[in-house]
Amino acid sequence: MASRPLTAKDRAAVKRLHAKGMSRNDIARAIKRSPSTVSKLAAELGLSFERGHEVEAATRARKADLSARRAAFAERLQDIAEREADKMSAPTLYWEWGGKDHTYAQKLADEPTPADRRAIMSTIATAVDRSLKLVPPKDDGAAESRSVIGDLMAGLAANYAARHGAPPPEYKEPEAAADDDTP
Repeated sequence: MASRPLTAKDRAAVKRLHAKGMSRNDIARAIKRSPSTVSKLAAELGLSFERGHEVEAATRARKADLSARRAAFAERLQDIAEREADKMSAPTLYWEWGGKDHTYAQKLADEPTPADRRAIMSTIATAVDRSLKLVPPKDDGAAESRSVIGDLMAGLAANYAARHGAPPPEYKEPEAAADDDTP
């Protein structure tokens, strides 16, 4: 079965709907043509469905939103870890219900049992670990500081050598005072 011939009406519809910002697939559904036919018509009309810059901007915005959400969630996880840490040394109410007479008993302990403390520590460790994975800590610049100090020391040594004609003497620890009473 032959496909229906393309008409000026099809071309006008593609041009009009493209100008409205519709996607190729949406235009194809609207004019009851295949997406490949719409692509061919758009190419004939010099139209493009390339939306790279729009997609790029949307992707950047989405990444920024997700980053903010991850930071907020990491903060919640840190709060959970801190709340759990507070429970490590807090008085803890233990209770039980049962027995043949269905009795209720409770005891207030000064702190959680070792098993409960292990469970609390596990919760803390998991929350902190996930928090750090969501928002890793920034480099504190320690490596750069060490590099600056190394450069400073090298500069001082070069200055000393230039002024004294030799490298500085090796540093020696002062001898500790003897603890014994020998003269």
